[in-house]
Amino acid sequence: MIILAIKDLMIKKYDNYKVYIHNLSRFDGIFLLKILANLGECNPIIHDDKIISISFKYKDYDITFKDSQQMLNVSLRSLGKSFGVDVLKGYFPYDFVNKDNLDYIGIIPDFKYFVNISHDEYDGITSYNWNLKNEAIKYCENDCISLYQIILKFNELIFEQFKINIHKYPTLSSLAFAIYRSSFIENDLIPQLSGQIEKDIRQSYTGGAVDMYIPENKENNNVYAYDVNSLYPSVMNNSDMPIGKPTLFEGNIRNFNKDAFGFFYCKVVTPEFLDHPIIQTHIKTEDGIRSVAPLGTWSDMIFSEEMDNATKYGYKFEILWGYTFERKNIFKDYVNTLYKLRLEYPKSDPLNLIAKLLLNSLYGRFGMIDSFPTIEIVNNNDVLDIIDEFKNDEIKNIIELGNKSMIIYRTHQANINTMLDGNKQTHNVSIAIASAITAYARIHMSQFKNNPDYKLFYSDTDSIYIDKPLHEDLINSKVLGLMKLECTLIDAIFLSPKMYYLETIEGKNIYKIYNFSWKKELNLYFTVMNGKF
Repeated sequence: MIILAIKDLMIKKYDNYKVYIHNLSRFDGIFLLKILANLGECNPIIHDDKIISISFKYKDYDITFKDSQQMLNVSLRSLGKSFGVDVLKGYFPYDFVNKDNLDYIGIIPDFKYFVNISHDEYDGITSYNWNLKNEAIKYCENDCISLYQIILKFNELIFEQFKINIHKYPTLSSLAFAIYRSSFIENDLIPQLSGQIEKDIRQSYTGGAVDMYIPENKENNNVYAYDVNSLYPSVMNNSDMPIGKPTLFEGNIRNFNKDAFGFFYCKVVTPEFLDHPIIQTHIKTEDGIRSVAPLGTWSDMIFSEEMDNATKYGYKFEILWGYTFERKNIFKDYVNTLYKLRLEYPKSDPLNLIAKLLLNSLYGRFGMIDSFPTIEIVNNNDVLDIIDEFKNDEIKNIIELGNKSMIIYRTHQANINTMLDGNKQTHNVSIAIASAITAYARIHMSQFKNNPDYKLFYSDTDSIYIDKPLHEDLINSKVLGLMKLECTLIDAIFLSPKMYYLETIEGKNIYKIYNFSWKKELNLYFTVMNGKF
């Protein structure tokens, strides 16, 4: 059936078309590859172990399969509502279906068989003549129609605003980068960094600080949860970025250039005691590389502005060597243009969602690791010969695809011949920009740490949980970089980063367990004893 469906697409009418599949990279992609690899010429692009796109050639015609969720990282049902399309994604009882009931006709399956549906939504689709086959076909048709209408409207809105065709770009970050390059950037302003410079500066690239400081609040003492209004866009809007050609230096450059701006490799000495350390470093663990903010002494690459900020808290730095850059605010027009769209259109308008997504997607594009694997799809009988041929390269994975296998490996020479920007020449990455933005974000959040005015229970990349309300001068949900009160809590239990239980004054329960998901409404009953639950 799938082969016939693909062959129906491979005709002159659809030559060079793009076929969008929502969640291709995380689910459907590997199943589709098994069919395509044995049917025609198949060339996937894989990055961070995700299938970004699949170029497919059958006879004389080409089609590219793309993941719409890489462009719009929102559920299909939510996108349909945001874009106001005619056909919305329906509901289907996945867990009800088995090989013995494919011809089922009768009362609609019980609520427990459905996923991501409320009781009110379930009541709205109640039926006593529910036909499994018909409902399955209808569900799949509505998925396709809804996604088509969403992509069509998305492309129209982007082209109206920025004269950019979304179909040339596989991810939202690459689309945001294309919009920035076409409308907001000066030529030759941002250096493309690679080789040793890239490796050196990447040492300074850590994310947001997520830490638990006080595990729970006392009875009758409320906790106030605040979020920064668009943290990364706000620091991009207000801060100078490292631009121009980097210059290597040895020794302490601040001895003869007190305003030197860039990335400095330093010996770091923290204060002997600090409630909330603010300088992060990478450490190796059994689970891979993690970022921590320790106390003590170590050497690391630090962004100059974060170094200067940390000295206010008692940190000491001995600068050993590094790279200096010119400095300039290069994102202000981009951020202001998109944020104006967010304020101009209500949340119910798709332009509000588009502006929000584009605002938060640009910065990470600069920090992308410019190293894509080489991929060979070969007959199973040839796998051993291919492996032997590339014995000097690092084999990352071998995936069986029916009668063929996909070999994923990295060559010693960087592979830059991909289409991540609709451009086969370069990925246009600059780790200095990405590292500076995340450093500025940590600087912004440091004002809420080690603050004698209140106790800090927990902090995330852009949020704080404290025992007192913030001063009203720091609160405005319409101003970039100011805070907004998310909720007031009567009960808060913080066990570790990304693991907590909260109860609001309205009686709503909020719980989070990192990397753990559930299908239906989940009731967690916490028994707190000796700091465990």
